[in-house]
Amino acid sequence: MSSHSELLALLGIRYPLIQAPMAGVSTPTLAAAVSNAGGLGSLGLGASSVADARRQIEQTRQLTDKPFNTNVFCHAPARRDAGVEAAWLQHLQPFFDGQGEPVPAQLEEIYTSFNHNDAMQELLLELSPAVVSFHFGLPPAPFVERLHRAGVTTLASATSLEEARAIEAAGIHAVVAQGIEAGGHRGMFDPGAHDNQLSTAGLVSLLVKECRLPVIAAGGIMDGADIQAMLALGAAAVQLGTAFVACPESAANEAYRQRLMNAGETRLTRTLSGRPARGLLNRLIEHGEAEGAPVVPDYPVAYDAAKRLHGSAARQGCDDFAAHWAGTGVQRTRALPADELVKRLLNEAGVRVVNGAC
Repeated sequence: MSSHSELLALLGIRYPLIQAPMAGVSTPTLAAAVSNAGGLGSLGLGASSVADARRQIEQTRQLTDKPFNTNVFCHAPARRDAGVEAAWLQHLQPFFDGQGEPVPAQLEEIYTSFNHNDAMQELLLELSPAVVSFHFGLPPAPFVERLHRAGVTTLASATSLEEARAIEAAGIHAVVAQGIEAGGHRGMFDPGAHDNQLSTAGLVSLLVKECRLPVIAAGGIMDGADIQAMLALGAAAVQLGTAFVACPESAANEAYRQRLMNAGETRLTRTLSGRPARGLLNRLIEHGEAEGAPVVPDYPVAYDAAKRLHGSAARQGCDDFAAHWAGTGVQRTRALPADELVKRLLNEAGVRVVNGAC
């Protein structure tokens, strides 16, 4: 069995197309629409409470009887440094002043890593969604074993061969090869390590050659030609994120949608969250990367500052500080319903779709 057929059978899907699990943007409606169209829809639960994660999974199950993916963040806890955090807040003070808001007295670690969230781990074991995927690293080995015993398929993101080998050694079923073109956060296990910044094509080619696992291509994939190119390199499937943000089923607000449709430059930056992530350039990114700017606090502490600033500005109708994550292919965004977008992507890629069957 080819890696392509193997992965489709493993995931229980008809087509080699996955909607990326974008925390804050993906919704049960979006995930269900993609799964119902024959792909694999995804929920981004990395920033969710246990109660909200339960609600999203249960709501998705009401909308589809097909498999879908649930994604969690396995990052190391933030290294707190009061001096770094105070200097960063001082650097942002002109923006808070401009909104008539006081600078926060301190910052918080707003997301608990899945690796230290026993309640979230127990929730996934209880509900046993068809697929669970990991970003920023891997969970404890005993948890992976419990998932597999429950019949759950697992995926994990890699930005390098070393990370892919760790994923393979952990017994994960497939690896998501995240190229430098990808929007949102890089899935680096250690954000302080050297990043070779491999392109999606380069990383896919490397992992197909060096790993035994099925490889899922992710990063800069926006249309059928991109899909064809990745499958030709040996990818077993493709994962698209930015392409689905403008779908009416996503949680993106109107300002985000307008910026996608009139996209300019994207930038890979730590400024917004404390981890490398690619998004549309804004005033906060420019300020954070200006000459002489202080060190950005660790993830997700820096994200607390960005979210507070955006919240203050948004209340006054200003979106200058929003995290509008997007990949390098953003100029090819199409505002289509998710099921129609899936069909167009498959048709463009030469996958025959007739009455929901290939």
